Amino acid sequence: MAKIYYDKDADLNVLKGKKVAVIGYGIQGRSQSLNLRDSGIDVIVSELPGTKNYEQAKADGFNPVSAEEAAKEADIVQVLTEDHVQAKVYKESIAKHMTKGKALVFSHGFNIRFKQIKPTKKIDVFMIAPKGPGALVRRMYEEGKGVPCLVAIYQDATGNALKIALAYAKAIGGARAGVIETTFDEETETDLFGEQAVLCGGVSELIKAGFDTLVNAGYQPEIAYFEVLHELKLITDLIQEKGISGMRRSVSNTACYGDVTRGKKIITERTRKAMDKMLKEIRSGKFAREWIKENTEGQKNFRAILAKEDGDKIEKVGQDLRKMMPWMEKK
Repeated sequence: MAKIYYDKDADLNVLKGKKVAVIGYGIQGRSQSLNLRDSGIDVIVSELPGTKNYEQAKADGFNPVSAEEAAKEADIVQVLTEDHVQAKVYKESIAKHMTKGKALVFSHGFNIRFKQIKPTKKIDVFMIAPKGPGALVRRMYEEGKGVPCLVAIYQDATGNALKIALAYAKAIGGARAGVIETTFDEETETDLFGEQAVLCGGVSELIKAGFDTLVNAGYQPEIAYFEVLHELKLITDLIQEKGISGMRRSVSNTACYGDVTRGKKIITERTRKAMDKMLKEIRSGKFAREWIKENTEGQKNFRAILAKEDGDKIEKVGQDLRKMMPWMEKK
């Protein structure tokens, strides 16, 4: 069983007198910055001038500075830019200022796991990864609750890396819910696998396959869309709230029987072997090398695939149907 830490295991005084820099004021960066500040932590924000995030940071009462200035001033540097730009930002603006005794923080382990960032041995390197989107991290904090976090220590140069990490987790509200101990390798590999095999890649292809099967059999695209895409949220909400067993007991017996007797006809042994292969490609670094190469070449292949996928019939049908549902409009 994993070791789990809570508020009682963390001491905010560990961060007293220290300045935390948050590099990147996106959804996660904004939430962590606000939570840290509301917990009494001295926070400095870095964001690019002229961007929406820069203006949002100013509106929130921060005075955004360059990544280099933030790294120079701070004792703890949290890197929350997108994965594919973190290495560049680190090498150009952060590395030179990571002097002995400072700490480097991540909320995803990609760049450490695949050695795109190679920090000096003189600093602490740890991860605090909230298991929820930034908006939820902020909302739960404001409600006096928290989103569970993962904690991982990559380097403990000071001997206090875990104490600092847990204090950081407490400051953003995560220790209220629980902070689960892991490693950079485990977090990165399972995160990538979950995205590719289930949450994004697997679900997207399953939806499209179901839609195509119904439409090719002569059913109306609109009806197919509702049955295989629109209603998916009802099921995933139930699974999140009650687990798979709870979901099965919350739907009709007909649906439940169809689940337990037909699901394995879709997710077959061949599918499981494909998942095993996918995981091996992640662990070996093959996927990381492919993604890094894609970014160094300007994401041409990535953008071409996205554009092609955007043209699928299910997307056009969905655009039209969502106009019938004003409650789904983005506010």
